[in-house]
Amino acid sequence: MSFSSIPILDLDLARSAETKPAFLSSLRHALLEVGFLYIKNTGIPPALTDAVIHEGKAFFDLPMDEKLKIEMKNAPSFLGYSRLGGEITAFKTDWREQIDLSTPHPLRTASQPLFYNLKAPNQWPDSLPSFRTTFEDYLQRMGDVSMEFTRLVAEALGLPPTAFDSFFEADQQHKLKVVKYPDLAALGVAGQSPAAQGVGPHKDSMLTSYVLQASDHNCLQVQNTAGEWIACKPVPGTLVVAIGQGLEALTQGVCQSTTHRVLSPERGSGPRFSIPFFQGVSFGATFDAIEMPSSVLQLKRQLVEQRGGRRDDVEFTFVKGRYTHLGEATFMNRIKSHPDVAEVWYPDLLRQIRADQEKESEKQKQKTKSENANDPIAPTNDDASQPRPVKAH
Repeated sequence: MSFSSIPILDLDLARSAETKPAFLSSLRHALLEVGFLYIKNTGIPPALTDAVIHEGKAFFDLPMDEKLKIEMKNAPSFLGYSRLGGEITAFKTDWREQIDLSTPHPLRTASQPLFYNLKAPNQWPDSLPSFRTTFEDYLQRMGDVSMEFTRLVAEALGLPPTAFDSFFEADQQHKLKVVKYPDLAALGVAGQSPAAQGVGPHKDSMLTSYVLQASDHNCLQVQNTAGEWIACKPVPGTLVVAIGQGLEALTQGVCQSTTHRVLSPERGSGPRFSIPFFQGVSFGATFDAIEMPSSVLQLKRQLVEQRGGRRDDVEFTFVKGRYTHLGEATFMNRIKSHPDVAEVWYPDLLRQIRADQEKESEKQKQKTKSENANDPIAPTNDDASQPRPVKAH
């Protein structure tokens, strides 16, 4: 059976010896069968959460010329402000504006690989005096939450709590976005057309992500293994956790990275605000998977067989052999997502990516024609820009 709801887990239960076993059992279910969950009692002070939401919304109220002073195109780090329509997911424009931040790091040295450009100082808005201190505090605290949760993931899989520690650095970089999704009326879209996506179907890249839903909009959806879209409604006092492709790869497919999307808010509902935090991993980490307990691998195989396999419409990023390091894979994904930045700083890599995409689109188009020729009742699909469903491990 595919999941039909998103589980809610209480981290306080993991902090007690009496209730921890039941918590780990619930977490194991979420990891293997859902790939999404809510967590509550994270330890983040409610006052800080309120301040993060307040400062985040205030940023978007700044005049455009103020926001453009810290535009992402100003630097090769992919940190800073992206104007409406500045990002692409699943070959389509995402209708959102956002600012990308990270834990602070010095600029890349000449001896480091090019993908270390992702580590850099942030671009901060000068006209919001509390913005920087608020988000630096939140980034630091969320880094601690993510590390606590990752250790619980390890225990839920029958591994030592330190099993993933080697994938992190002492000064590990984590990232965060503050995002505004205008409603369909603000976008000028008639009716309730699904044509405007807040963000298209995708999977998060690294190990775990934590979404603070900062408004009451019911726009976040998660795709189950039957292809159905399940609502992930805002729940006060929680963060939404998404399992990333990196964790799926490192656990030999045991942990499930799940496709999700954000719909543009309905007409008249006002903008949706969201603040996702993305746990980083060492840029120098490779794709070598962790040795998983045989009992957990067998349980995962049984679950997949019971569901009749698993289908995905999203490309799997961490394919062994495509890139050498996790940092390189992340870097190339950023180039795909932000071609306006890549045109300024990485034009040669962008041209190569586009050429590869054209080749892949042509291959998929030919494959579709061949399949349709062998199946006279199959629907015709000549839209080569859309990814075809593929089996994923």
